[in-house]
Amino acid sequence: VYGQVLAVSSVGVDICTGDMLLLEKTLIEPLDTTESLHDKLALQGGRLIVEVLEMAAGRTLNPVPQPEQGITYAHKIDKSEAQIDWSRSAEINERRIRAFNPFPGAYSNMGSDTIKLREAVVLPASHATDAVYGQVLAVSSVGVDICTGTGVIRVTRLQKAGGKVLSAADFLRGFELRPGMVFNQLTPHPD
Repeated sequence: VYGQVLAVSSVGVDICTGDMLLLEKTLIEPLDTTESLHDKLALQGGRLIVEVLEMAAGRTLNPVPQPEQGITYAHKIDKSEAQIDWSRSAEINERRIRAFNPFPGAYSNMGSDTIKLREAVVLPASHATDAVYGQVLAVSSVGVDICTGTGVIRVTRLQKAGGKVLSAADFLRGFELRPGMVFNQLTPHPD
């Protein structure tokens, strides 16, 4: 669940700490990406600002202080954060692919080529016990199956640097990926 708050800004403060004028929660759906969540919140925010203005005109606003606990500062996302760590689980990597879609775009390197991973699904338990993290297990028109720290992820939409986002079938027509190839490794991230 993600909350959207319309609040009064405090002068001279880097983050908004003023009173809340209106609060509404939004459910983050299992397949939401940053883009789809942005679009939901934009529609919700437009509706909420009209509601706040109407409340202000009718003098029915009831500002409430923000709680001091549970507030976090979200720093600007650095592109390097979007690099996939194949030692993490399939579930974490699938969520990261959605979180960084469309910007900056989750990516991994195959040799010197950077490949953005735009959509993926977690596959049911698999027999990839002898594979290494980041190893391509299978390639087909529906996706590229890759071994992760726990489980297998199927990447279904990919993008070469400077290219268009393509289905796996279209991507594979112009870029060779085959079973046994291994995406470059990162130093494992402590979860």
